[in-house]
Amino acid sequence: MKPQPPLTLSVPDICLQRIAQLLASGSRKMLGIAAAPGAGKSTLAQAIQAQFGEVVQVVPMDGFHLANSELVRLGRRSRKGAPDTFDAAGYVNLLRRIQSQSADEVVYAPEYRREAEEAIAGAIAVLPQTQLILTEGNYLLLEDAPWCQLAEVLDETWYLDVPDDLRASRLLARHMRFGRTEQQARDWIASTDAPNALRIAQSRARADLQIPWL
Repeated sequence: MKPQPPLTLSVPDICLQRIAQLLASGSRKMLGIAAAPGAGKSTLAQAIQAQFGEVVQVVPMDGFHLANSELVRLGRRSRKGAPDTFDAAGYVNLLRRIQSQSADEVVYAPEYRREAEEAIAGAIAVLPQTQLILTEGNYLLLEDAPWCQLAEVLDETWYLDVPDDLRASRLLARHMRFGRTEQQARDWIASTDAPNALRIAQSRARADLQIPWL
């Protein structure tokens, strides 16, 4: 398994068409991008934001990682990234608040910093005039509560379809970039990322759109 080069920042035409349809309404829309670890959710979200500018604000699910100290207390530190290692209810509630944001309100969202492996509160400012809120994460399509409530908040949810070997190669490079040895990275992929990816893939049929993404 060899590390792959960085993902392309081009936005697929089908994505541009769907976003244009969402923006045509003139009202705030909520778009979700779901996929397994290493599929390129953040890369696509960043590319969309770069192309559309202030019209779009990205609010990642990863900002709702439980703190490492809490994961240790719960005995879940070795499974960080699994569904029960996130504040899922807090995530759903924040998106509901953003959905009903008033014209004079700024809503602040947390942001996950990989270099620190912790979320930073209040790092993302969601302005009331922003027309498209784009949220991305692993578990947007799960049927388990409270994840299933996202279907009531999001106008559309996309699933990124990426070959497993390519995802694993990207994950290996990412884990090593942030300090793991190659063996540690491979062990984490096998014990944590791969089981999570299988569960995520089982929910793909609930997506409004499935996008091949390389």
